[in-house]
Amino acid sequence: MSMKRPNGAGSVYKLSGKRRKPWAARVTVGWDLSEDGRLRQIYQPIGTFPSRVAAETALNNYLQNPYDINSRQLTFSEVYNLWSAEYFSTLKSKSSVRTVTAAYNHCKPIHNMRMRDLRVAHLQGVIRDAKTGDSTKGRMKSLFNMMYKYCLIHEIVDVDYSALFVHKVGKRNKLNRCPFLNSEIASLWKWENYGITDMILFCLYSGFRPSEMLLLENKNVDFDRWMVVGGMKTEAGRDRLVPIHEKVRHIVKRHFDANRRYLFRNEKNEFMTYDQYRGRFKHIMSQLNMTHTPHETRHTFITCAKAKHMDDNLLKMIVGHEITDITESVYTHRPASDLAVAMALIDYSGDDPAAIPAGFDWD
Repeated sequence: MSMKRPNGAGSVYKLSGKRRKPWAARVTVGWDLSEDGRLRQIYQPIGTFPSRVAAETALNNYLQNPYDINSRQLTFSEVYNLWSAEYFSTLKSKSSVRTVTAAYNHCKPIHNMRMRDLRVAHLQGVIRDAKTGDSTKGRMKSLFNMMYKYCLIHEIVDVDYSALFVHKVGKRNKLNRCPFLNSEIASLWKWENYGITDMILFCLYSGFRPSEMLLLENKNVDFDRWMVVGGMKTEAGRDRLVPIHEKVRHIVKRHFDANRRYLFRNEKNEFMTYDQYRGRFKHIMSQLNMTHTPHETRHTFITCAKAKHMDDNLLKMIVGHEITDITESVYTHRPASDLAVAMALIDYSGDDPAAIPAGFDWD
């Protein structure tokens, strides 16, 4: 028999009925004066336990190291809201916020579960069953890592279950790229007005990453010089000046709307997410019996530029790669006309260009 606890030190008691966890522990969080003048303890439960010893241990741990009991009732969604309020303020771009939000949205099966009740099986299962690609699933794992770190700091959980498993994603082989054939690009032109085919063509003639293309803003389109400012990912790639190839100028005109923020939008005239674009891209590839990834439009552009002997530093300026030649990067200021002349070299007629040698920086 355990020793009676002093007033204010909480208590352990057995619940009625047949239960898997029949023992409960509670702590004193205040006092109330009853009508007869007696002080009555106000309790808050810590939890239920399979044995009296486990309940006593939990209560003793609390008394030695008090924590916010209410925080331990927080659900996955509630923790996400608290954590993201801090984390989003550190991000530099809205696109970074969108990638985290997309990962969170794919965690819907566990949104209403308490963080303390989640286990490895739940985390692995929600990633496994998510109807999305490997990149988003990787961001889901990263989201779990960051949220559990927040939970440990604020004593919401005792164990970081995200650290107990590794989400393995098939590693991309950057040397195994498959540029579009010129004959395939000719087929895309025939389907130009179907779905997002014209957006695919724009990427083929600009070198933009698909994610960069989706973030292009109407205010950054210069019709006088036929230039557009856009780009992200690296310092060299961010807000770079890219000529609009003559072949896709009518596509830019068709999508341009000064009353809208983004140049390319979804069917609702709203921002098109990368997941939306990828799904539509896969549909086009299926309809035309092609096998490509969205990023291979960029690989095709670079392959063609190399085959046409485009000046290497001009190519880097267009696609947003870092120029390592100090003389070129510091002392030479290339006019926009040089970029336009270089862009005009892109031509997908005739024979297909040879593959780029191994070691080239595709991304």
